[in-house]
Amino acid sequence: MSFAEFLTQDQVERIHEASLEILEEVGLRVRYEPARAMFEKHGCLVDGERVKLPRAVVEKYRKMCPPTFTFYARDPKFDRTIPRDSPVIVTASSAPDIIDPVTGHERRAESGDIARIAHLINELPGYDMFSISTLADDAPAGQFTISRLYPALKYCLKPLRVTTTDHKDTLSIMKMAYMVAGGEEAYKEHPFLTHHYCPTVSPLSMDHLSTENVMYFASEGLPVYPTIVPNAGLTSPMSIAGTLAQGNAEFLATAVLMQMVKEGTPTIYATLATVADMRTGAYTSGAIECGMLHMAFAQMSRFYNVPCGGYIGLTNSKLNDAQSGYETGMSAMGGLLGGMDMFNIGGLIDALKTFDFAKAVIDDEIAQMLKRAKRGVNFSDDELAVGLIKDIGPGGSYITAKHTIGRMKTEAVMTKLADRDARTIWEKKGSTDIQARAMKKVKEIMTSNTTPLISPELDEKLRAEFPGMVAGMLEPIE
Repeated sequence: MSFAEFLTQDQVERIHEASLEILEEVGLRVRYEPARAMFEKHGCLVDGERVKLPRAVVEKYRKMCPPTFTFYARDPKFDRTIPRDSPVIVTASSAPDIIDPVTGHERRAESGDIARIAHLINELPGYDMFSISTLADDAPAGQFTISRLYPALKYCLKPLRVTTTDHKDTLSIMKMAYMVAGGEEAYKEHPFLTHHYCPTVSPLSMDHLSTENVMYFASEGLPVYPTIVPNAGLTSPMSIAGTLAQGNAEFLATAVLMQMVKEGTPTIYATLATVADMRTGAYTSGAIECGMLHMAFAQMSRFYNVPCGGYIGLTNSKLNDAQSGYETGMSAMGGLLGGMDMFNIGGLIDALKTFDFAKAVIDDEIAQMLKRAKRGVNFSDDELAVGLIKDIGPGGSYITAKHTIGRMKTEAVMTKLADRDARTIWEKKGSTDIQARAMKKVKEIMTSNTTPLISPELDEKLRAEFPGMVAGMLEPIE
């Protein structure tokens, strides 16, 4: 599949040159002292918290970024490598709230919700990775991330993406991962957690905790990648070109730091860029400009030969309505055509603040459509079917041809939620909308294959190691 070029080659090169100028003449505020020391050691200019990156240093280290990134799973059949396995579909993550699947009302998310979501993602075929979708309001003190990771491990074998707070929190979840894997050495042979942070905070600042974590995981050789989050009009210029220049500089700065820590560290050109609605300052993750920015950043990633991805296919809608559908569909298809490898797309509404089970199931069907589009068109002689067209001739029918029968389940996505029945049949089935059909699917999944995916013996050891931990049990939706 060839990709749409949103930018001209001249525009790509102008963004690159502008980013080098920004890094060399403006630099970044770097709050984490070991990061400043790392930059200085490798030829950057440090003055207090300000770090300036000479053009030659950026060019040297950005070329060390590998062209691939692998997401490992507890079950290796779910391992995914981008760009080879693109598009990799990932849940959007860390929403504080959830639409209660019984009452339909918004409330704070808890660890039991994560167990349900983990099982849902494990069972839905369109998803490749579970980035833990919500926070856990019931987390005991000192167990913020553990309370999210534990139920995810219990009910999902696909790659897991996690984010930690401070270094103590990081060491805590790694202890759990080592126990699940059967030891530190076994885990490091197949690290089923991918770590994610936003160390570069727009505009042009590196924070303390996220930068520390990125440097730690890079030094350990464990999967980690950063995301840049420029918001035009608020934290980047109120122009798409200016936001691309600044955001690209922020990506380069973090990628260069990772290579300084350990040369050859895989990373992703990951983005969550938007243009603010300046009437209110609203975060417009569902806006078409969000899709445009992601298409442009995807093109920049190809310029650097680095895999790319980001938060796209999102919505500002509070419901699974027409707005949710068109915002998700327009930006997601734009990202696919633009060459994105990873899509953080699943399950969130209301500008990333709320998880909705029905939306996650609908997004799974969208994911399958994206994968079909990426598969493209096969132009072999058999697929071009000129001989068949000659045999059938004018006025004939293809419906009983072996060519048709052999492809009827593979050439097109066999949708399960999208309604294609005649109106009379749809009415006989209850005249349901897609929200109702999606929730029916959710409830069915919650009653099948629900056995925990860690053994009782291991579970007992985990609970002994982390006293007072949340139950993390999957409850049916009644």
